[in-house]
Amino acid sequence: MAWTEKEQQELDKILKKYPPDRKLSAVLPALYLAQREKNWLDNDDIQAVADALDIPVTHVHSIIGFYTLFRKEPTGKYMVQVCTDLPCALRGAEDFYRRFCERMGLPPTGGTTEDGLFTVESVVCLAACDKAPMCQINLEYFESLTDDKIDQIIASFREQAKIQQ
Repeated sequence: MAWTEKEQQELDKILKKYPPDRKLSAVLPALYLAQREKNWLDNDDIQAVADALDIPVTHVHSIIGFYTLFRKEPTGKYMVQVCTDLPCALRGAEDFYRRFCERMGLPPTGGTTEDGLFTVESVVCLAACDKAPMCQINLEYFESLTDDKIDQIIASFREQAKIQQ
């Protein structure tokens, strides 16, 4: 991956926030920047981040493996993560997730919709247990969900995608 001029400017702004000997601290924002355009990171993207921060590419891979928001495979435009950890499950999150997958035409294990707009997955802990069922779509939280609420939210994302085309 070659950083575009705009991305390079953004990366430079990010790097200026950290002392030169602390470039590693910029790894998360650099990864977000690299992933932003296509919603996933290929090996060239990962290498570009490692090169920009002067860190081993294996270290970047380990960070990507730890955080659920980074992807090494293509996903939908909108990444939907539904927390089904125990506290959320006690508030109906598992049943909500199953129904949501069904409404999206996906198997109970999640996946990507036929139109490629949404990738849905179950995750462990998004730190909003008191607002379950809840989900995160890209970086935005949606809490205290019902079937009707999530239908409205998904419809608004579909409309937004049409406008952006």
